[in-house]
Amino acid sequence: MSAWSPRTLLPSVGDYRDLPRTWRGDLLAGVTVGIVALPLALAFGVSSGAGAESGLVTAIIAGVVAAVFGGSHVQVSGPTGAMVVVLAPILAVHGAGALAAICLMAGLLVLAAGALRLGRTVGYIPWPVIEGFTLGIAVIIFLQQVPTATGAPPGESTNALIAAVQSLGALSWSKATWSLLLVAVVVIIMVISMRVHPRFPGSLLAIVVASLIVAVAGLPVDTIGELPAGLPSPTLPTIDVSTTLALIGPAVAVAALAAIESLLSVRVAATLADTGPYDADRELVGQGLASIAAGLFGGMPATGAIARTAVNVRSGARTRMAAIVHALLLLAIASVGAAVVAHIPLAALAGVLMVTAVRMITPATVRTVMRSTRADAAVFVVTAVVTVSVDLIYAVLIGLLAAGFFALRQLAKASGVHREELPAPSQAGDERIALFRLEGALFFGAAERMLERVAALDDIEVVVIRMAQMRMLDATGAQVITELIGSLERRGITVLIKGIPAEHLPLAERVGVLSSLRHQNHLFDDLDAAIAHARSHVSRS
Repeated sequence: MSAWSPRTLLPSVGDYRDLPRTWRGDLLAGVTVGIVALPLALAFGVSSGAGAESGLVTAIIAGVVAAVFGGSHVQVSGPTGAMVVVLAPILAVHGAGALAAICLMAGLLVLAAGALRLGRTVGYIPWPVIEGFTLGIAVIIFLQQVPTATGAPPGESTNALIAAVQSLGALSWSKATWSLLLVAVVVIIMVISMRVHPRFPGSLLAIVVASLIVAVAGLPVDTIGELPAGLPSPTLPTIDVSTTLALIGPAVAVAALAAIESLLSVRVAATLADTGPYDADRELVGQGLASIAAGLFGGMPATGAIARTAVNVRSGARTRMAAIVHALLLLAIASVGAAVVAHIPLAALAGVLMVTAVRMITPATVRTVMRSTRADAAVFVVTAVVTVSVDLIYAVLIGLLAAGFFALRQLAKASGVHREELPAPSQAGDERIALFRLEGALFFGAAERMLERVAALDDIEVVVIRMAQMRMLDATGAQVITELIGSLERRGITVLIKGIPAEHLPLAERVGVLSSLRHQNHLFDDLDAAIAHARSHVSRS
């Protein structure tokens, strides 16, 4: 394997090596995913509170930048539902004026994570945590659409569930009837489209039909409103010290989510087709630059979009050109079709996101997790509940802590301290010799049990501890052995150790295991020699 170099984080001609062979498939895939991305970009922009234009700008700018600088050949980036879940309460508290600063700060954090080669850390997130996280996001996205879908004013709470209940309390049926009708039309069209063909752009067709109904019938519903043609001019955000301090926490949350979702997306893409390897560190660099660039143009923080990336791969994409084409198509629509987009009803966009949220939940996956083990099911439920009730980032952290707790508990159970019979033939005095075998992992979760078991000995003159089958030893485990030896020796019981694995010997020396022995000759490599020495002790007493 070649040595790592900073150049591996930068674009190269090799990124497009296969383009002469794959350009037709890339072009078709780019157009397909662009059509799918248009209603989602608009809907996510509206749902976040940043506006439809911001969502569209993000899909265009971040889509190109992440495609060029990212670490995947087929990743499609832009605004996502998970980012909306985090961003909406931030903008509700700090205002839309904080959007550019959030993009810049979060983008720099993600960029730094890539430069520091932290890309592989997402691999340590357990599957139940990911699935619980996904379920919670889906529920929040659905709840966030309740005010728009019913035409009711949004709730005051930053919690999606509470805000949805508050919104329903202010519901006006005279307005809600027409909004819900449009939502129903969108849902029906999208469900039928999915059954006709999985790649059929049902969301775009649903938006067109809903817009025509509003235009022809003159329904009194809210629409996107006027959008500027093309892209806005880039501007640098004004950030002062007080703003920076106030946004540090939100920026860290946005950056963490952008990194996690983007890396999960490239992992999913790698399982869908043979599209070549991906570089997780370079992906973070690309996503960081994408968020920074999007913020300069008035966009939102970007992440890799799992659903759009999957559509891209299944449509035949094999190089970055497909994601670039998707962004260019959206730019063309923004340039020549802004007046048409302005008439899209917001309730229709809410319907698209509601269907998208439901599709994020796979019943078969939920059943599999719940039926796997009680520990995994508990981690899954806890992560999902915390995601909905508290916060996405807290949910991942708590999910990781819960998963770690159950994993350590299981590891501790698999570890053991077993008393064994002395090798035959037996001799007089063998009853005063105790032979123990340590196996598995002797770490802080299992060490206490070993201490209790061996310390309870009575009428014993020599203890032989076999450690050859010990697979793991941490500082706590080594300290427990040291304390145990000291305790037994103070009681007049001689301790002999047989077979410390070579990889654990340095730690045992540093913590004091060997120095706690009565004599340096009480460390053995051979069991027969250790037993013979123990019997000689007993015979001399």
